[in-house]
Amino acid sequence: MEYNILIGGAAGQGVETLSSVFEKMLKRNGFKLFSIRDYMSRIRGGHNFAQIRFADRALHSHTEDLDGIIALNGETIDYHINRLKPEGFVICDNAVQHEDERVIRLPLTDTAREIGNIRVSGSVALGAAMGLLGLKLDEAENVYNQFFRPDIANINVKAILEGSKFVRARYNSDLSGQDDSLLINGNQAVALGALAAGCKFYSAYPMTPSTSIMDYLASKMTDAEIVVEQAEDEIAAINMAIGASYAGARAMTGTSGGGFSLMVEGLGLAGMLEVPLVIAEVQRPGPVTGFPTRTEQSDLKFVISASQGEFPRMVIALRTPEDAFYQTVRAFNIADKYQIPVILLSDQFLADSVVTVKPFDFDGISHDRYIAHDVEDRPYKRYKVTPTGISPRVIPGKIPGVIVAVDSDEHDEFGYITESAQVRIDMVDKRMRKLELLRQELQEPWFTGEEDCEILMLAWGSTWGPVAEAVSMLNAGQDKKYGALVFGDIWPLPTGLLMEKCKKARRIINVEQNATGQLASLVAETTGMLCDFSVLKYDGRPMSPRYIIEKVRGME
Repeated sequence: MEYNILIGGAAGQGVETLSSVFEKMLKRNGFKLFSIRDYMSRIRGGHNFAQIRFADRALHSHTEDLDGIIALNGETIDYHINRLKPEGFVICDNAVQHEDERVIRLPLTDTAREIGNIRVSGSVALGAAMGLLGLKLDEAENVYNQFFRPDIANINVKAILEGSKFVRARYNSDLSGQDDSLLINGNQAVALGALAAGCKFYSAYPMTPSTSIMDYLASKMTDAEIVVEQAEDEIAAINMAIGASYAGARAMTGTSGGGFSLMVEGLGLAGMLEVPLVIAEVQRPGPVTGFPTRTEQSDLKFVISASQGEFPRMVIALRTPEDAFYQTVRAFNIADKYQIPVILLSDQFLADSVVTVKPFDFDGISHDRYIAHDVEDRPYKRYKVTPTGISPRVIPGKIPGVIVAVDSDEHDEFGYITESAQVRIDMVDKRMRKLELLRQELQEPWFTGEEDCEILMLAWGSTWGPVAEAVSMLNAGQDKKYGALVFGDIWPLPTGLLMEKCKKARRIINVEQNATGQLASLVAETTGMLCDFSVLKYDGRPMSPRYIIEKVRGME
């Protein structure tokens, strides 16, 4: 049992709210789901849509073929009717003129007007669609009360019930009961991971598609005892986070590529000060403003090499909302252990995709601060040269008589500015030695497919779901054996499983959402291995399993 429903209309028509209501109703009907958002950079007008795929099994990607369309305007039908299955349906207002026999024209606006609020016509449409699908409306009141005050919720409940009366059930979509799964998107998972890690300070300047991390954390300020600061710009945001971390708080900032460009000098400052810092970089197409509400994977090389000079950092590409939660927790522990910046690399696709996941395991979460509560050497050497490159970290003011000196210039072990060539060499070597230890705890990429695959795909981050589903479909339909490695830890690049699988594979295909094949280049630079082909997509829209399959088959 599986369906794929699109809700579309202009900005301002309530597409987002209606989609969120539908998702919660599906969740309470017992379904697993995977939803994507496609929206324009406009407050009013344009064309926005949400695509909600749901089934009685776990889903990890979106799909292109549609079982139904809830069209809040005629434009939605024109845009998407070519993807509608022959047996599919379209729900729209009777004022919309369309000749396709699959279109069901209903008095949505008139019904909403009779109920008392013309703006609830979307709920009338949703009720009709749920009626066609045979879905229960028992939870309508509870769900709408999560979004609106009681009087507005009541009128929407009436609207969805009235809408269901216009149709007869065409499908049998009844599932028994609910489970304990969570309904969450990628940015919410990052925010929850930060809270679980004990983050106490978050600073950011609003920038799509990263803003909802800040919004979620701000909504939990009192309960979680976290300070959330909307800074005047991204430069101020990263400097605030560095200051909070220096003072002993677990601190984080977040932005997209354009904002990260402004943060670059601050990134170098964190590297020179050896201050732990977690940064969420939620990618969108660039350069400059680019496509501000779309998705891409074009910032990989940028974040790996950002800021002048050489200093250690870690880059973790987030693959799923569940992965985003646990990797955010891990990022804070790694940042504290190695006193480095850790960059969480996400994108709009992951940020806004809504997925059902298992409840997170909070019992397995630890807060590893690696803070010294006393020092052996007096006076205290903040940047003491050690075999690991990790110096004892003391919180300023916590130990009487201990001065914590730091500086953005090159400095000696005590933190005082130096022009010494030898000290410069010692300090660079000290900082870079951290990478030797860090490499020992890198996590290998996720593998999916046939263990002895002859065709191996390489991918990273949010393409996990589409790639995994594409591999499964390819293995089901052909004699060839397919597999895929999807990287999470991506800098430093773990190479163990990569080398093992590449030795056995006849062909290596790189799959990513950028124009230059940045992962393939990184693999070649690190290992000397070259990919045979690349499947690239950089139109701002997410990569689907079908897209991957078509491109892979076209290369054979």
